[in-house]
Amino acid sequence: QVQLVESGGGLVQAGGSLRLSCAASGNIFSVNYMGWYRQAPGKERDLVAVSIRDGSTNYADSVKGRFTISRDNAKNTVYLQMNSLKPEDTAIYYCNARITTLTTGTIDYWGQGTQVTVSS
Repeated sequence: QVQLVESGGGLVQAGGSLRLSCAASGNIFSVNYMGWYRQAPGKERDLVAVSIRDGSTNYADSVKGRFTISRDNAKNTVYLQMNSLKPEDTAIYYCNARITTLTTGTIDYWGQGTQVTVSS
């Protein structure tokens, strides 16, 4: 069974920085992509950033130039460095990964979510 465990959320003032981490564990055969989504109260869950196995990345327009996604393939861990945070970045951030195991095939997994709150 695969688990995604997130850490690094918290409360920060506008203009500050936070770094989120997400580690995948279990009987992992391969990881296609790992990324981050966020969901603010009353809104849909939206993509923030994703790191593909080939090294490519993709960002939401709202975070380009402020957030950086990186990945440690050896540790099956993805990071999200968030700089110049704004109050509108306040949301629950969810880790997402497409993982293949030899027993369950390829499935999209989700972390439990970590709260990021940016005060003005």
